[in-house]
Amino acid sequence: MALTMNDLDRFEASRPRLEAIAYRLLGSAGEAEDAVQETFLRWQAADLDHIEVPEAWLTKVLTNLCLNQLSSARARRETYVGQWLPEPLLAGDPMLGPADTAEQRESVSYAVLVLLERLSPNERAVYVLREAFDYPHREIAEILGITEAASQQILHRAKKHVADGRARTEIDEAAARRVVEEFLAAATSGRTEPLVQLLTQDAISIGDGGGKVPARAKAFEGALAVATFLRGLFKPGKAKRALIGGSPDVYATTANGEPAVVVVVDGRIVGVMCLEVTAEGITAVRSQVNPDKLERATRHWASADHGAPLLHGAF
Repeated sequence: MALTMNDLDRFEASRPRLEAIAYRLLGSAGEAEDAVQETFLRWQAADLDHIEVPEAWLTKVLTNLCLNQLSSARARRETYVGQWLPEPLLAGDPMLGPADTAEQRESVSYAVLVLLERLSPNERAVYVLREAFDYPHREIAEILGITEAASQQILHRAKKHVADGRARTEIDEAAARRVVEEFLAAATSGRTEPLVQLLTQDAISIGDGGGKVPARAKAFEGALAVATFLRGLFKPGKAKRALIGGSPDVYATTANGEPAVVVVVDGRIVGVMCLEVTAEGITAVRSQVNPDKLERATRHWASADHGAPLLHGAF
């Protein structure tokens, strides 16, 4: 049955929320867009006269599509080349969703998205729907086909898993820029000491190249190991320029609400380095260099005002 303009408008009004839910559940903007498109096809085929609460119906369909996707994604990630990291979203991307509360901002942080990978699909769904979108447990139970008490128990368990692995400090945009400026100054100093001073003792560095860009399969662990790696990474060299297709400009921004280094060559983002900050210092450096996971960031970058680079013609 053909959709009326009113039916289309109702779906489009829900699209931003659906995309934000799907991104948090899947950790991939591309997969989130696909899930929302499949939800639209289900909406198009449904008997809309019998849907009493469209928002609840759409959320249920989308969430269950994402749960199915998560189950198959786990199998795919077992064969993924190297480390798997979520797709970063730059400041201002509408898919980041609501950011009015600390819980909403935290739920989409790069650090927490990484931690959510440890949760079961149901734990992830309950955590996202409750913490980021404030759905009552009654509605979450209906969406997932569980009891309200089970939803509450799952949330408690999920929050404990996330809290056990988290020591993140929330900082504003100006503070994030200062963190990136200090980090780049230390990384380009040619010495390890300034970097070691910025890092926590148990700092880690992880990169996701997806088998398409060289990235170490095992994380660097410890301040000295991370600092030594970063010093070498930011050392100029012809081989690096050849690998990324030119001489890059390096910018400071935020990705998923965290301080981020963005590396750009001829308008194309070739790397996003997310810095997880605690009161003790930078505790994790997570670098996304898989080109498949930087397409949306590049599109957003082209339409955003990102100011002058901190480093011009770096590497």
